Amino acid sequence: MAEFAKYAFNKSHAACYAVIAYRTAYLKAYYPAEFMAATLNSFLGNLDKIPQYIDECKILGIEIRKPEINKSDTKFTTEYEKNIAKIRFGLGSIKNVGTIPVDNIVKERKQNGPYKSFTDFCERIAEEAVNKKCIESLIKAGAFDEFEQNRSTLLASFEGIVDVIQGGKKKAMAGQVSMFDLGSDQEKEEMQEIKYTYHEQKEMSTKELLSIEKEMLGIYLSGHPLEKLRNQITQMTTINTMQLRQIEEQMNSQMGTKPNFTDGQNVKYAGIITSIKKKYTKNNKIMAFVTIEDLYGMAEIIVFENAYLNAGQSLVEENIVMVDGRLSIREDDTTTIIANEIKNFGEQKQKILTLDLTKTNEEQKEKLRGALRYFNGDKNNINVQIKLQEEVKPCGQIFLTDSIKEVFEEMLGKQNIKVE
Repeated sequence: MAEFAKYAFNKSHAACYAVIAYRTAYLKAYYPAEFMAATLNSFLGNLDKIPQYIDECKILGIEIRKPEINKSDTKFTTEYEKNIAKIRFGLGSIKNVGTIPVDNIVKERKQNGPYKSFTDFCERIAEEAVNKKCIESLIKAGAFDEFEQNRSTLLASFEGIVDVIQGGKKKAMAGQVSMFDLGSDQEKEEMQEIKYTYHEQKEMSTKELLSIEKEMLGIYLSGHPLEKLRNQITQMTTINTMQLRQIEEQMNSQMGTKPNFTDGQNVKYAGIITSIKKKYTKNNKIMAFVTIEDLYGMAEIIVFENAYLNAGQSLVEENIVMVDGRLSIREDDTTTIIANEIKNFGEQKQKILTLDLTKTNEEQKEKLRGALRYFNGDKNNINVQIKLQEEVKPCGQIFLTDSIKEVFEEMLGKQNIKVE
């Protein structure tokens, strides 16, 4: 055993890990932006891991810049501005995009110059493996914000533009000439712009823009829904995510420093719900692990049955809540909050989907029951209520999008659907 230990796990592995730990610590200390960019790239496209490391970048004071079609590469890259390093979000880490289409997009840009407009982009990548879902995700992530059209307009127009380009390619292969191919170069350029139709739309609200950005990138990057509530949150809470991290660092520190908070201490914490994972205990009681994000990062809140049932309509993703609970501090473990009560923060009013069934028949009601079950899951973002004559009753929660709303409108009629 003694001889074996000279070259096996005890010594050789320990020596290897020590060298790796020393080198990575050195890189993180002296080249933090490059180190964090490389770390982010090791989890490219993993929306569960990426937010954790971007959170670490925030702690280190490294700015993460939003994805841009003419500046971003497939991977996360570093940029310098007045000798200050920043990290540019990689296009390959946007949801539903994939690295192969993005590699083609970046390659085309590097070979033939920056994209001049959205239509220029669509024309130049028409031959590549870039589908409509990929383009839609790039729009939602804000990759085309440098161009003239807003995101709502691009979302309403991109499919028609792509179809026109693909139709033109098919005609060209068949040897057909259109009116857009005639005239001088300048005339051709002007005619090219005419053949594309943009359906001008009013831009989405800041809340909606941040919501789709979070969906695509896994984080709020260009802003935060809580920023306007910063002062209220500071006044009404007793702990934030930064302080929760400090507790863990002090608990795991060899310096003997004691945390300012104690296990079991009552605290108040506020933030926006980013995920809800429901579980059932051995006694068949419901509980949930709720991830709530404040201005400093994310914290896990444990919600047992009584608190869960009393929370009612407050437990919905993207809802801003106040948590009244107690700290659970354990050595070598994540510090969490066990909720006593969860309620809407301040005067915030949660949107409700109202379905008026006063004039519906049994067949419509049966279809509605199936739809409510189908659109209900772990990720619910709106409360539902049913109206019968003058009586209104709560009916759980679902995940609502514009397309899902259209399903209900077709089922019951537009006049019987309200989101307030």
